[in-house]
Amino acid sequence: MSRTTRATLALQQAGVSFTVHSYDYDPNAERIGLQAAEAMGADPNSVLKTLMVLVDNKPACVVVPSDREVNLKKLASGLGGKAAQMMKPVDAERITGYHVGGISPFGQKKRVPTLIEQSAFEHAQVFINGGQRGLQVKLSPQDAAKVLDAKVAGVV
Repeated sequence: MSRTTRATLALQQAGVSFTVHSYDYDPNAERIGLQAAEAMGADPNSVLKTLMVLVDNKPACVVVPSDREVNLKKLASGLGGKAAQMMKPVDAERITGYHVGGISPFGQKKRVPTLIEQSAFEHAQVFINGGQRGLQVKLSPQDAAKVLDAKVAGVV
C-alpha cells in the first residue's frame, strides 16, 4: 500500500503536520468508519468518516465521527441549503477521484463545499481517510478545517 496519495500530498503542500496510519480494511464491514476505528484501536468518535452529499442538488462533503449519523436537515442548513441527500457511490467516486471506502476530503479532483461536525473539535487529534482504503491521516481538526476551508456545525 502506498502511503502517498493525493490526500497526503495536499496536506504536505498545505504545510500541515500529520501522521499516516494504515489498517486492515474490511470491504465487507457494515460500517467502514467503525471498522477502521476498531482495527486501529482508536475511539470511534475520533475517527471521522467522509461522506459525499448533495445539498440543493450540488455536491458537498461532510466529515463526521464514524459512530454518528448525519442529520440531513441540519447538514443542508449548515451549508446554506434547503435539502440534502446522500450522493450515489458512483457519483462520489467520479467527483472525488477516490474509491468508496477510501474517499478523503483532502485532494479531491473537484473542490466542493465541506462541513466538519463540531464535535470533532473536542479531540486534539482526529483520524480522517487518507485517500485509499486502509489508510488514515491523523491531524488536528483545526488544521483539517483550515486546509479544507470547511464550515463547522452540529449536523449529527
